[in-house]
Amino acid sequence: MRAGDQRLFIGGEWVAPDGGHYEVIDPATEETVGLAPEASRDQVLAAAAAAREAFTSWSRTGPEERAAVLSRAADLMHRNAGRYAELAQAESGATTATARGMQVAVAVARFRRYAKGALEPVETPLPPQINEAGPMGRGGVLGALAVRQPVGVVTCITSYNNPWANPAGKVAPALAMGNTVLVKPAPQDPLSVYRMAEALTEAGIPPGVVNVVSGTAVAVGEAAVDAPDVDMVSFTGSTAVGQRIAEVCGRGMKRQLMELGGKGAAIVFGDADLDSAVAGIGTTYAFYSGQICTAPTRALVHRSVYDAFVAKLTAYLGFLQVGDPRARETVVGPVISAAHRDRVESYVELGRKEGATVVAGGERPAHLDKGFYVAPTLLADCTNDMRVVREEIFGPVVAVVPFEGDEDEAVALANDSDYGLIDYVWSADVARAFRVARRLRAGGVGINTVGRNMEAPFGGFKRSGVGRDVGSYALHAYSELQSIVWPG
Repeated sequence: MRAGDQRLFIGGEWVAPDGGHYEVIDPATEETVGLAPEASRDQVLAAAAAAREAFTSWSRTGPEERAAVLSRAADLMHRNAGRYAELAQAESGATTATARGMQVAVAVARFRRYAKGALEPVETPLPPQINEAGPMGRGGVLGALAVRQPVGVVTCITSYNNPWANPAGKVAPALAMGNTVLVKPAPQDPLSVYRMAEALTEAGIPPGVVNVVSGTAVAVGEAAVDAPDVDMVSFTGSTAVGQRIAEVCGRGMKRQLMELGGKGAAIVFGDADLDSAVAGIGTTYAFYSGQICTAPTRALVHRSVYDAFVAKLTAYLGFLQVGDPRARETVVGPVISAAHRDRVESYVELGRKEGATVVAGGERPAHLDKGFYVAPTLLADCTNDMRVVREEIFGPVVAVVPFEGDEDEAVALANDSDYGLIDYVWSADVARAFRVARRLRAGGVGINTVGRNMEAPFGGFKRSGVGRDVGSYALHAYSELQSIVWPG
């Protein structure tokens, strides 16, 4: 499968890139999927200007009209889901089930959700206030409304691990609130985002409301952030890049929504259902080949069940077929690139040097001579000061840390981290699990599950991010609050 020479999408037009094209590589076959456009800084600034020009009319469009466009776009994405999933799989290396069910299908669901979200009330009445006469005027009653207004032009910088669901989770709520967007997709898999722009165009989005620019050069991302027409940046990616973006946003007082790194702690108490814990923590290996910030990559296991847990998780690895993501039996596909494969492998070697025991994995799958594959790896006998425990590896690697004491020790270990995105607790004592959850410095906590409620707020404490989205919280994230006061 090969896409043609893709063009940029600026102001409703498909524009030839100033920087030519670069190859998008299939992580499973190392073959070229297609050619992606390399934008210049001037083209990125032009895209932001187009979004600025379109903002006035789009922000005044009725919510019913915005909802209709988003709903039609969802229908078109659903109609073309098979073709889109094939492209997403080729770009990202996702397994067939993931490309269909967790990438394209989730994108469709998010557009449908925010078609409804466009109709949610934006005005909240506040209790009237009785004021006595004074320097501010005569006495009387003042009424008030809190009104959510669109922020303006939003730059959406998306991650490579999900080229459909991640952009949809930014673009759909931003548009629903009346913002216009400049999308800068990850350089590894940008072609899917251009298909999303095509669907939105066919659905009737006005010119300039959605713009897509791509490129491998750092200057492309920098322009998308520092463009004077941009009011807000929504970014999903590494903490290091997020910090640099935040510095630029700070200079321009631009709003931010940052979903950054994670090193999810999974606390497994002695009374836990170990099969449930192993199945949940084992998703780290299978789900996007560990390339997901919410993964429970740091298992904190009570000593009383530590040996049994390690044995069960080792056995679990035996059921995870690594290989061609297009094959029905494959559970674990490749990571995104050769450079990232090397990075993950270097962490495994670092774990060995730090004193961890490589119980399983640690080597490239011998039966695969092409593709960027990493064998699912289990590191045991770890301590919380090891880099493999403290740093985000973003690959199919789980580090297991034993603890001896009570919940205080478990909480202390879990919170001893720069990250705080999603943590997990496994225990048969539900009251204790909830008690522990409240003490964890994380934006989310899963109790006896790795599942998520897609209306619950999503975001991180500490270096895992700034702000919250998902559900109605995303509509709030892409809006500004305005107070309107009048005499009653």
